[in-house]
Amino acid sequence: MLIDIAYVAGGLLALVICGDVLVRGAVAVAQRAGLSPFVIGLTLVGFGTSMPELMTSLIAAFQGLPGIALGNVVGSNIANILLILGVTAAMGAVPGRALLERDGMVMLGATALCAGLIMFGYIGRAAGLLCLAALAGYLIVTFRSKRPEDEAEEPVEGMSVWAGVGVFLLGLLGVMAGAKFLVQGASEIARAFAVSEAVIGLTIVAVGTSLPELVTSVVAARKGQGAIAIGNIIGSNIFNVLGILGITAAVYPLTVPADMAGVTLAVFILAALAPAAFARIRGQIPRWAGFSFVAAYVGYVVAIVA
Repeated sequence: MLIDIAYVAGGLLALVICGDVLVRGAVAVAQRAGLSPFVIGLTLVGFGTSMPELMTSLIAAFQGLPGIALGNVVGSNIANILLILGVTAAMGAVPGRALLERDGMVMLGATALCAGLIMFGYIGRAAGLLCLAALAGYLIVTFRSKRPEDEAEEPVEGMSVWAGVGVFLLGLLGVMAGAKFLVQGASEIARAFAVSEAVIGLTIVAVGTSLPELVTSVVAARKGQGAIAIGNIIGSNIFNVLGILGITAAVYPLTVPADMAGVTLAVFILAALAPAAFARIRGQIPRWAGFSFVAAYVGYVVAIVA
């Protein structure tokens, strides 16, 4: 048991540290290429911080652990909004316009697609390829479209393109190693405590692999970079479904665990809708809503673990 706990702790530490290294390299390359702050937050930062989820879900699927693989995706999206967006908003109101524009609508569409696949009970290769095709189309549109407000000057990471690529690859290798240890330790702990793999995936694994998003969004919010903070969360949620679930299902089809429906599915859908509702009504995610999101997340975890 102690060795399994050590695997989980070590895996999470590697994911956090190496995820940050990976993002720094990606952002350096993106800035040198002249990408705007919002596009960087939405794609490179949002997707880069999702690499721990990708590696974790792939490794879990290959080891025959669909509960951890799918629970990681669903649980990470829930944590991204209720926990990470909640903590970020609690530190200071977060602008919500992006939630009502194209990118926010894509996130809601990806959530609806994932919810439908969960209700179907099986996510096969065709569904995985459909997700990847949707992601490719979204990326093409995103990189081709620029808005004047995206062109604000941002400090450029002090490294060359090649140095950025090297840092990115180093971070990626560390993330892969961390994900392997995390899955191995988490699956053994689940067996030892007779807890379902889905619950482990929805809680320990999901929160652990979402730590890079939490660090990135909080740091961005403290620096007054609300666009990067909200873009990171939107981009991460889109990539979790269309990219991570898409790649995982295309490589290794998943059977949906029975305990993934019910409360978890309802929270998954409501968590995606709530920020958009606040953005529509208030134009932002106020601080009190941030505290409410965090409280809702704690209640959800208690409900599925108890």
